[in-house]
Amino acid sequence: MDELSPIPILDAELLRAFVAFAAERNFTRAARRVALSQPAFFERVQKLSERVGRPLYQREGRGLVLTPSGIRVAAFARDELARAAAFVDEMNGQGQETLTLAAGEGAWLYLLAPAVRAFTARKEATLRVLTLGGPAALEAVASGAASFAVGVFDLVPAGITAKDIVTTPLVAALPRRHALVKRRTLRLKDLAAETLILAPEGQRHRDLIGRAVASVGGAGRSHIEADGWPLMLAFVAAGLGVAVVNGICAAPPGIVLRPVPELGSVTYRLLYRAEAHSGPAFSRFIQLLVG
Repeated sequence: MDELSPIPILDAELLRAFVAFAAERNFTRAARRVALSQPAFFERVQKLSERVGRPLYQREGRGLVLTPSGIRVAAFARDELARAAAFVDEMNGQGQETLTLAAGEGAWLYLLAPAVRAFTARKEATLRVLTLGGPAALEAVASGAASFAVGVFDLVPAGITAKDIVTTPLVAALPRRHALVKRRTLRLKDLAAETLILAPEGQRHRDLIGRAVASVGGAGRSHIEADGWPLMLAFVAAGLGVAVVNGICAAPPGIVLRPVPELGSVTYRLLYRAEAHSGPAFSRFIQLLVG
């Protein structure tokens, strides 16, 4: 191939279309996003899939999800379009790094504020935020939708760098007047006799606590569902039961936190694709979070 011949996968219009699809996971909305008819948009996504030689999406239930190849192509497309935009800005003497951070509600509320405040105070880059937990935050980094993800990640795919931020114990949140507050640490069998406030079915935290309590012969007298640390802690403050939360949580008035050593600890990690960024703001943000 002549060195000046076009490389099919670098067709900017195909890449732009797939970035829209990766963001929307819906052909109608994605087509509207790039001002194309749905048939024309669908054709571009299909053409990119053919040139890559692999399916880029599949149906899962009632929705569409990216395949592993689709996630890689989405990351490549976003990187290429971002590099092109940055080059044009540089030639025009304009532009500023733009970084996107994906993290769950708990990390935003109890962990990230000091680093984000210090970073934004310098006004050297634009920081966009996504509220995504667990698998969604990981996919955002892998697909290029986010520069960073912060959360508790057990498995990290190849091509993604992980750095530990903080390791924190799992703690029981108790009303201040609860009898168990007198103890410095609690045991699983103490929780087995309590009404537990648990995350919804299917969430990692729910599975962990449920299995742990069941292992000592109980599952609590009953349970109440609450999605997110703030709601769990609000229910504890209202006297509805006992919750197990990550130790990064700040106890509001009327609540005492007690470690449960049998539950161990969790580590919050910073994830990123190093090859996707090289600017000084990117490096400075990593330094602020992990030292």
